[in-house]
Amino acid sequence: MRPEILFSLFKPVTSLSGVGPRIASAIERLAGAHVVDLCWHLPTGLIDRRYAPDVKDASAGAIATLTLTIDKHRPSHNKRQPYRVECSDDTGAITLVFFHARKDYLEKTLPVGETRVVSGRIEEFSNTLQMTHPDHIGTVEERDKLMSVEPVYPLTAGLSLKVLGKAIDKAVAVAPELPEWQDPALIAREGWPEWRAALTSAHAPQSEDDMAPEATARRRLAYDELLANQLALALVRRSMRRLKGRPTQGDGRLRERVVATLPFALTGAQETALAEITADMADDARMLRLLQGDVGSGKTVVALLAMLAAVEAGAQAALMAPTEILARQHLETIKPLAEAAGVETTLLTGREKGVARREILEKLAGGSTGIAVGTHALFQDDVEFDDLAMAVIDEQHRFGVHQRLTLAAKGRGVDVLVMTATPIPRTLMLTAYGDMEVSRLTEKPPGRSPIETRAMPLDRLADVQGALGRSIAKGDRIYWVCPLVEESEALDVAAAEDRFKALQGCYGARVGLIHGRMKGPAKDDVMGRFAAGDLDILVATTVIEVGVDVPEATVMVIEHAERFGLAQLHQLRGRVGRGRAASSCLMLYAPPLTEAARARLGIMRETEDGFRIAEEDLKLRGAGELLGTRQSGLPEFRLADVAVHEDLLAMARDDAALILSRDADLETERGQALRTLLYLFERDAAARNLRSG
Repeated sequence: MRPEILFSLFKPVTSLSGVGPRIASAIERLAGAHVVDLCWHLPTGLIDRRYAPDVKDASAGAIATLTLTIDKHRPSHNKRQPYRVECSDDTGAITLVFFHARKDYLEKTLPVGETRVVSGRIEEFSNTLQMTHPDHIGTVEERDKLMSVEPVYPLTAGLSLKVLGKAIDKAVAVAPELPEWQDPALIAREGWPEWRAALTSAHAPQSEDDMAPEATARRRLAYDELLANQLALALVRRSMRRLKGRPTQGDGRLRERVVATLPFALTGAQETALAEITADMADDARMLRLLQGDVGSGKTVVALLAMLAAVEAGAQAALMAPTEILARQHLETIKPLAEAAGVETTLLTGREKGVARREILEKLAGGSTGIAVGTHALFQDDVEFDDLAMAVIDEQHRFGVHQRLTLAAKGRGVDVLVMTATPIPRTLMLTAYGDMEVSRLTEKPPGRSPIETRAMPLDRLADVQGALGRSIAKGDRIYWVCPLVEESEALDVAAAEDRFKALQGCYGARVGLIHGRMKGPAKDDVMGRFAAGDLDILVATTVIEVGVDVPEATVMVIEHAERFGLAQLHQLRGRVGRGRAASSCLMLYAPPLTEAARARLGIMRETEDGFRIAEEDLKLRGAGELLGTRQSGLPEFRLADVAVHEDLLAMARDDAALILSRDADLETERGQALRTLLYLFERDAAARNLRSG
């Protein structure tokens, strides 16, 4: 149960006066549905209204706060002409200009003969000073309040700065005084204010420095968020450790058969990772391990050998992938190898229906199927295993902690191995996978050719389309990836369809198209034809980013490469260079490039090392955008910037370990305050772990 002291923060934003349903829906799109979400929406700029000159000294272009006498209203009889209000002080005159004005409102707000304080941008027009639509109009008594520094917040359609600013002021005002959860020695050392004072201060910057991530108030709030994250992960990890595991130890006979049939020897990194995984499986604590490997480093083979260790011990294993394309790809890699060892494998996705599905389920429940590969269909209620001992979850950043526990609940003491093909920088590893042990594959299997990477402006597009003919004549197969169009999948598809038609005009029926809106069977059909060599060119949206494996594909063209993040460019490039033939990647860009885009394309040309690329990506973009956090399952930090607050993250990790070593169930006075911290940052699941023990 959320503590009562936080109830005011978790009310809907409509509980704030002046926030009706229309404004609330814009706020929800921008920040979130609760009052606390407005507290976390920090300013990114400021307007300084402290400049208060006499009219004769007011400089054009500046934002100024003026004290004026209202002399005359000059309404317009033509709707296209503005309404003007002539004003002055002892030193000169200025006109206030309003378009689409309501006469009665202006006469009431700016009564002739009275003094008013107005704040806005000074302009010069036909040698006279004017102010169009002042931002604020107030009485002389309100002058000090208007002559302030006003925070500027990120906005969205349908929300003005004035309306959002008022809502945020009200949200911060209802924030309660909370018991201190930070160590007093740390607060003294860092010179941090208490939580509520830090929140108020972060929303009232007086200079640019106050908005920097290193500002005292912001560091305090960032540390609160990081500590909540690290404490939650430590609690989840501890509760996983407490769950009874079981030792699973095979005799090696099936693994030996598979290794003997592989056309290459395992790399040193694969051998090491496999030894770490099988040692965890043999232990009676539950395994929760992350297998992190760059594009094409051989994760699937390691996962298969680990699953075979479970089958050798008389149990079953399952591999879950985020998409059907990826699940089928894994099955194609795994099935022939598993069959060589005499192990039956099956595929279970949302597409298997009726009798076929029933047969699959009967074999899983009966135990005759050793390895199941599938999508989230694997953890639906009617799926039962005879004895599931090992679950492999691929592309973890598409699945949350909850889903990985649901699959683990399909067996007794299930060991969980998570695979990700997106190298994640070390700092983010701590925030997302602090509940796991980590194995890294840092080498590529022998026989992989380096990929020649070039960048070229889009005005050379016709040359590129023409040059594809020479590649096709040599027997190459080509991916052509179309640009991301803002956030709209419909526009992405339209861009891909246009490119498909243009390439079809050159190369006829040997061009295929694949995108996220196609039905599963249609996607499979196109991928199958491309893999079989019936198609020379595959035009695609980013659906092909992960896990598509066609060794004969040797050319990757990425259109509007400047719109993609580094990690995405690296993943896309990794679709080629999977066989022994020389491969190339061509990044087409629209000049002029921003500094960040130029840096991204430069790094891609310099290196193929995914781990280095991930670190550079973090430096260039910050953690928030790194893997597209919304769909990535990485924690979405509102206050902390992992790229800047790396020192705070390390402190939070050590602090969380120390807290739990001294006060395992958070029962002390500080422990109770830390429970409030977990609920404040919506780490409710971790707090529930405490109660259930």
